[in-house]
Amino acid sequence: MYYDIKDINLADSGLNRIEWAFQSMDVLKTIQDEFEKEKPLEGKTVGACLHVTTETANLMVTLKKGGADVYLCASNPLSTQDDVAAALVKHYGIPVFAVKGEDRDTYYKHLNAVLDKKPNITMDDGADLVSLLHSERKELTGNIIGSTEETTTGVIRLKSMEKNNVLAFPVIAVNDAYTKHMFDNRYGTGQSTIDGIIRATNRLIAGSVFVVCGYGWCGKGLASRAKGMGANVVVTEVDPLKALEAVMDGFRVMPIEEAAKIGDFFCTVTGDMHVIRKEHFELMKDGAIVANSGHFDIEIDVRGLKEIAASERDIRPFVREYKLKSGNRVYLLAEGRLVNLSAAEGHPSAVMDMSFANQALSAKYLVENGRSLDKRVYKIPDEIDYRIAALKLKAMGIEHDELTGEQRKYLESWTIGT
Repeated sequence: MYYDIKDINLADSGLNRIEWAFQSMDVLKTIQDEFEKEKPLEGKTVGACLHVTTETANLMVTLKKGGADVYLCASNPLSTQDDVAAALVKHYGIPVFAVKGEDRDTYYKHLNAVLDKKPNITMDDGADLVSLLHSERKELTGNIIGSTEETTTGVIRLKSMEKNNVLAFPVIAVNDAYTKHMFDNRYGTGQSTIDGIIRATNRLIAGSVFVVCGYGWCGKGLASRAKGMGANVVVTEVDPLKALEAVMDGFRVMPIEEAAKIGDFFCTVTGDMHVIRKEHFELMKDGAIVANSGHFDIEIDVRGLKEIAASERDIRPFVREYKLKSGNRVYLLAEGRLVNLSAAEGHPSAVMDMSFANQALSAKYLVENGRSLDKRVYKIPDEIDYRIAALKLKAMGIEHDELTGEQRKYLESWTIGT
């Protein structure tokens, strides 16, 4: 079996952590049991480009138990948990191509290693596999039944491809499932981003000015968690509706040019590029801490920061100090990459349970329906979304009401008035 990981001897440690995560993934466990009996992915090859974490490992095991041949590479050079990669190879027989800290050339070599297996289904976290299929590996698109996409950033790229009529196969936007963006993006990103910032810096959040750039679901979660830690939260936004929502939620809203002058912590969660730029770094006070929790590191203009720095040095793991010509110091976390996965462990398994249940059931849906779908980006079917929510509530021991026959008739009727 061909694979490329850091050290196979880390496998036993990784296995323990995979099993620990699975204890909080009751929904995926239910689906895994179903997959093992029904084999809905029998004879299919799945190529996945996801963060190589304990939660992802349990998704890969679920797909394999469903009958698929599974191959995994990392969707970010710094997010791989090397012991998890080793455990997947040694204990589950799943080839992994991922090493924490890999350079750009190795990153793309690993993507190509997965595509060399000629997958029928791809799973993306940022749309790098799909982009590569549409640029350098076009000869493989005929093998693809469909793809799934985990992130806001990836969905933005894919919808652009659809709009420009270049998308070669259907894609299910797992990111747009309610059980994904309302919980994973909000509660997962909120908690894990704060976790990453604290692990990297060991700085006090309470009493600080915490600037959240972007007020989508990830931004809402981060702002809420920072507020809960005692921070004075400032939100920057380009969307007037989201900016208004942030105001109504009790946060100060201002342009980044103004926020740059007062912030102690900055974190981008937008899915766009160069949200914090050279002119903003120059306005920051001495000791400002800058991080990103959006998918790609381009949210922060790292190259621009280097251009205006008089000197730079690593001052502690995942913290690089840039001393500007003014004498002020800016601290960039995790090279501007996903701080929650680079400096911490990513989302808690309880929320990834729902996200990866969506992934597994979307793969099954594509096998059953993909050849009849148009080449466009689809929202995940509502029946999948609602089933996962119901399974999650059941796992939590929570019961909920159901419509009576009379209520259902009323909601479906236009003739019953006052």
